[in-house]
Amino acid sequence: MTLLDAPAATAAPSAAAPAPLAPAARLLPALAAVYRAQLARAKVARIPLLFVATFQSVGILVMMRGVVDPGDNPAARSVVAGSSVLVVAFVALNLLAQYFGRLRATGGLDHYATLPVPPAAVVLGAAGAYASFTLPGTLVTAGFGAWLFGLSAANLWVLLAVVPLAGAALAGLGAACGLLAPRQEIATLLGQLGMSAALLLGVLPVDHLPTVVRWLRDLLPSTYGVEAFARTFGDRPDWTAVLGDLSVCAAVALGSLTLATWAYRRATR
Repeated sequence: MTLLDAPAATAAPSAAAPAPLAPAARLLPALAAVYRAQLARAKVARIPLLFVATFQSVGILVMMRGVVDPGDNPAARSVVAGSSVLVVAFVALNLLAQYFGRLRATGGLDHYATLPVPPAAVVLGAAGAYASFTLPGTLVTAGFGAWLFGLSAANLWVLLAVVPLAGAALAGLGAACGLLAPRQEIATLLGQLGMSAALLLGVLPVDHLPTVVRWLRDLLPSTYGVEAFARTFGDRPDWTAVLGDLSVCAAVALGSLTLATWAYRRATR
């Protein structure tokens, strides 16, 4: 029998079956990979970023020194704590909203959508990379503010807990604003408005605010981080209340990042 007499099934190879896709990466390894990639990208602008965020908060401290009496009083504590957390708000809320808004407008989200990484890893990795640069500026602002207003700087180590929790809460909100905004310009506007809210509601003394504004202040994710840090300036801090504020901040951060993850999935679809 010749080759011409062979059955058609042997003459023409069968259609190749589609190759199976690679399994999706687990959350923690994917998160570490995205974090390293975003950290390397953000290093290019870290010095201007730290300078602008820190210089802004230090300038607010100097300005508020003219209207708030120094010493261990609630107003001085609010000003120093709010100005310190404002460094985090400038980066985690404002810049992250602009970053995700630009990614969505330019099609950069399509790149992440093709990677076998969970959506939470993309949001957490970008948020963590941006927030990593805020700790030095926050410590400088807090130390300068404590000296300027005559407060104790013995408990500045609390910022090691305040910065990640407040940063996660604000970063989730900033990412959600950037991902849900229909246009890049609107994402930038939302980031600016959010940072302005953190400035006005976080830095101004609570006793000077109207009741309605205080209610709005309670809705701001960074408020509980500010409250926790402000409580540590006294001679005998109420650590139970500090832990309570940090716990609320952690719960808000979880909800904020969950919202950002949902917004990412919605934007990539």
